[in-house]
Amino acid sequence: MAEQVAALAELRPALDGHYGIPQETRLLFSALAAQESVRLQGLLQMSMRATLGGTSAADSMPIAEQVHRYSRTVVSLKGKTASDWKAGVGEFLRFQASRWALRLSAWFGLGGVRLNRFQTRYFEDFVWQNLFARSLPPADRERVLACDHLICPAPWRFMHLAGLERRWLLRRAAYPRLDTSGADVFIAQTPYPGRVAKGTALVVHYHDAIPVLMPHTISDRAFHQASHFHALAANVRDGAWFACVSEATRQDLLRLFPQAAPRAVTIHNMVPSHYYPAQPEADRLPGIVRRYQHGEFVPPKVKKPTRTYRLARRFGSEEQTAAFFQQAFGLGCRYLLMVSTIEPRKNHQRLLEAWEMLRDRVDANLKLVFVGHIGWDYKSVLDGCETWIEQGGLFMLHSVPADALRVLYRQALVTVCPSVGEGFDFAGAEAMRCAGVVAASDIPVHREVYGEAAEYFDPYDTSSLVAALRKLIDAPDAETRREELRTAGVAQSEAYMPERIAPRWVEFLQRVVAETRQETH
Repeated sequence: MAEQVAALAELRPALDGHYGIPQETRLLFSALAAQESVRLQGLLQMSMRATLGGTSAADSMPIAEQVHRYSRTVVSLKGKTASDWKAGVGEFLRFQASRWALRLSAWFGLGGVRLNRFQTRYFEDFVWQNLFARSLPPADRERVLACDHLICPAPWRFMHLAGLERRWLLRRAAYPRLDTSGADVFIAQTPYPGRVAKGTALVVHYHDAIPVLMPHTISDRAFHQASHFHALAANVRDGAWFACVSEATRQDLLRLFPQAAPRAVTIHNMVPSHYYPAQPEADRLPGIVRRYQHGEFVPPKVKKPTRTYRLARRFGSEEQTAAFFQQAFGLGCRYLLMVSTIEPRKNHQRLLEAWEMLRDRVDANLKLVFVGHIGWDYKSVLDGCETWIEQGGLFMLHSVPADALRVLYRQALVTVCPSVGEGFDFAGAEAMRCAGVVAASDIPVHREVYGEAAEYFDPYDTSSLVAALRKLIDAPDAETRREELRTAGVAQSEAYMPERIAPRWVEFLQRVVAETRQETH
């Protein structure tokens, strides 16, 4: 029997968002927690705030004091921690001192970041609700709550800044060292702004190179482009391993750093067990669409917003509201579905234009449903949606739970994935798992992940998208083609089930540990 791997897994993304990297962070943690050959801990860290509390291995104190320190960790993860102005001043001074400690570790290799301990059993509700419940079924609860955690007090962003400042001064970025002693591997969810202890291997779960190759599509461009590239370059120099979520992502990595090839493998993402083939549940549609509408959206981080977007149709009475949704999504309704955060590379505008053409030429009652949070550079999309929302043709939903999203995938005429760039793209794989029909942009990662189970189109050509959708909507053999894709999609999605992916992770981690031990002896 192989020796147990002591793994430390970064959980910072799990404190954010619902889809993409946060979801895969939770899924991977749960899958590894189920493996007898892996002894797993999580790493708790915030992007912008210090994480307080916890205990060290050297601490000897009553249980009550330990719980108090863990409770401080929970408070700091949730927000403001100072109880009065004096405590606030003290925390500010300690925070500034910690920033200089990060600089000394990054610039000159002096000292490092000590990781404190956090015991789950005292705060099971917090750990489940805030870290895992958004992406995992209740059946996984006991498994993930059996794992304890370590605390990184230093904010992730400030670790990046320490490395970038070092590059400005000394021409090469280098990062603070984490005291990961005792861990065989540290699994980071993005290029990590830190070095690990001797005997610990750094594994970067590499989702995509979009911040470097498509920086025009990301938010906070200057920081995210620089932090991603320089941390990635440092990780490669330090001998990190890379588990890429698709072969397309792996090839992007090797275009930038071909020397990483011997340490880079492809392990696809997992599809949550929430999603599965089931019989249609048309009667649930009206309630789902009505319940999870966006409502009004006021642009954040704007002192004096110039406008408010109305992202739900207005009605005069409850009777009108109920009647409208029953008619719009009643028996025989036809709608296109897109599940994604609104951001430039997701290409919502292309689908909006294609849908308008289909409404004019094919079916004036065809609906369009967008599901996802509003990200950045959203103005043109929201401007194009508002009129259609008020007219009752377009619907914008958010925070849709998995059970309801499964129904939307299954009932949709087509789930459309029009992105111009992706690392994996959960939406199509999830739709396939729910026996939905998928049309996807013809980009390498979609061809790899979706195989022959999708209808493809040029993401830069609206007429190509219209033609692809017409094959599935009003062509003489459209119904036959949809059933072919439905059957093929269920089979294709089986490759991404946790029971298929988790053993590949275990095999990879055992290889990493074996080769690391050979190198260090």
